[in-house]
Amino acid sequence: MVKRFTVADAAFERSPGQDGEVFAANMVDQRHGGPITIGYGRYGPDQELAETMAVDDVIVVLEGRLSVTGSAGTVTVGPGEIIYMPKGEKVTIRSHEQGAVTAYVTYPHWQEARD
Repeated sequence: MVKRFTVADAAFERSPGQDGEVFAANMVDQRHGGPITIGYGRYGPDQELAETMAVDDVIVVLEGRLSVTGSAGTVTVGPGEIIYMPKGEKVTIRSHEQGAVTAYVTYPHWQEARD
């Protein structure tokens, strides 16, 4: 079944293991039977998230800016730009002073990979 989502549909929850203003809202995940997770992310101003990627992760920045530091250096992305973070990569994701809203796709499901 084809589905349409907007940020207004999202029920944001604090990103697991984080105490800062980093939130995720899965719109499609393991509960829906497909192989990928699709959702929205929200980062407050000047937040930092450091982790080793448990899944392949694609982020599309919708609002604001993110800087992602990995083994090859730092990349900054803004509205309409995409960042890919492969499974196993150690990354630090930083939001800037205006925070950020993103859309993401992971393979496989990030919640199952974290458990």
